[in-house]
Amino acid sequence: MFVVNTESVPGYRITRVLGMVQGNTVRAKHLGRDIMAGLKNLVGGELVGYTEMMTEARREAVGRMMAQAQQLGANAVINVRFSTSAVTQGAAELYAYGTAVVMEQVSPETTPTHYEN
Repeated sequence: MFVVNTESVPGYRITRVLGMVQGNTVRAKHLGRDIMAGLKNLVGGELVGYTEMMTEARREAVGRMMAQAQQLGANAVINVRFSTSAVTQGAAELYAYGTAVVMEQVSPETTPTHYEN
C-alpha cells in the first residue's frame, strides 16, 4: 500500500476516491521518562525517551489509518497529515489522516518503488 503526503504518485492514476481515513493513539509519559527528561533539561540535548515515544505513536496511528483504508478496499492513502494535541497533563494524542484511494499503474518506467510499504 502506498502512503504518501502528496496528492498523487508518479506513474499511477487515481481511479476511485474512497474517503478520509484516520488513525490515532494517545500516549502518556511515565515516571522513568520524566526523570530522564528532567535530567536532560539540565544539560540540554535530545529527549530520547520522548522521541521514541512519539515514533511509536506515529507508527501506531499510521498502522490504524492503513487498516481502515484496507477495509475500504484502498491500495493507497494520499495527502497524509499528522496532528498532535494535549489530551490531559502528561498525555498527548497523535492523529494521522489522509484520503483512501484506489490507484492503477499507467507508466511502469516511472513507478517509484521506494514509496511502497
